[in-house]
Amino acid sequence: MTGTAPQHTDVEGVNAGVGLTALLVAAARAIETHRHDSLAQDIYAEHFVRAAPACANWPVRIEQVPDGDGNPLWGRFARYFGLRTRVLDDFLLRSVRTSARQVVLLGAGLDTRAFRLDWPSDCVIFEIDRAAVLTFKHQVLTDLPATPKATRVPVTVDLRADWATALTTAGFDPAAPSVWLAEGLLFYLPGPAETYLIDTVDSLTTEGSTLAFEAKLEKDLQAYRDSPIYTATREQIGIDLLHLFDKGPRPDSAGDLTAKGWSTSMYTPFDFTRRHRRGPLPELNDALEGNRWVFAHKPSP
Repeated sequence: MTGTAPQHTDVEGVNAGVGLTALLVAAARAIETHRHDSLAQDIYAEHFVRAAPACANWPVRIEQVPDGDGNPLWGRFARYFGLRTRVLDDFLLRSVRTSARQVVLLGAGLDTRAFRLDWPSDCVIFEIDRAAVLTFKHQVLTDLPATPKATRVPVTVDLRADWATALTTAGFDPAAPSVWLAEGLLFYLPGPAETYLIDTVDSLTTEGSTLAFEAKLEKDLQAYRDSPIYTATREQIGIDLLHLFDKGPRPDSAGDLTAKGWSTSMYTPFDFTRRHRRGPLPELNDALEGNRWVFAHKPSP
């Protein structure tokens, strides 16, 4: 990697709403990258943070945070994102060790897995997201410059629109095994949109395909409004996650997949904290309490 990203690359839509949460995750991945006990490496993440004026002063190293890991946002919450990155990296790489050579990142955001993971040479990575986010990412990575380690295909479409047609038009083959990831996405979507997404993934996949996604189980998100993580995120960087999360009832997507014949397993983030011996553990009034990471496999009929 050579060069530096421009200091004020800005694209309408990236510095507001859900687009700003992508920058929050990028900052968390940058902090994780520079930790002495890092769980995941993303050398591109801090360049996204520095390129967007709205977050140019955010930390990209834990040493830049006055209270360090005691900070609920840049300590505990950022470590959560680092752990999530590692767990989902492992899932994707395990999935492509078999026959799958198509990877679909739903709501890809500022995900740089096409650039930083060691993929089989014949893998194709489809990144689905809105135009503003993908354009911003393209500008930053081109200016570095960065080179993908597999064929990367951006698919510009809103997930509430007909993204299946956009994906197949871009070259995705439903008849071949595929790997799907919805990281930090579903709880921003209305319940019917989540159901449509899960149903569409099922219709576009064949045996041997896999899917991982993040879900929230809380029936009353507002009960966690005063949770330290949500409070710090509002007060320190002006992102009200509870305002962005859809407030309607959530579908049981894991149960729906099971009913369709998929094998599914569900974990708490704390399960992986214990496995890796790094990451958040349960606390009182914990905004992470209802988070679940779901892994699904579509077996032979």
